[in-house]
Amino acid sequence: MLLCAPPPASRAQEQPAEGQSQDHFFAGSITALSPDKITVSRTVLGSKPETHTFLIKPDTRIEGKPRLKAKVTVRWVPDEDGDRAVHIIVRSTQKTR
Repeated sequence: MLLCAPPPASRAQEQPAEGQSQDHFFAGSITALSPDKITVSRTVLGSKPETHTFLIKPDTRIEGKPRLKAKVTVRWVPDEDGDRAVHIIVRSTQKTR
């Protein structure tokens, strides 16, 4: 008698239902900042640098104080006007003594 593992869950169950937006994440350093847009750049070893610009709307949650060269993680969703930031987390840097 052979024992088999159950089949993996269907991918359809993991995808959001139509009409719902799927969140995406992008982490890197702020290269440009304005009241309505934020540009984040990241470099992955062995790849070209990636730059992504996100729209900041009144309902965008921002944790911390964004400033140039600060490291951030942006949760975003595609929108008809462009990619919209849903949540921006500014990661603090601990200075060692």
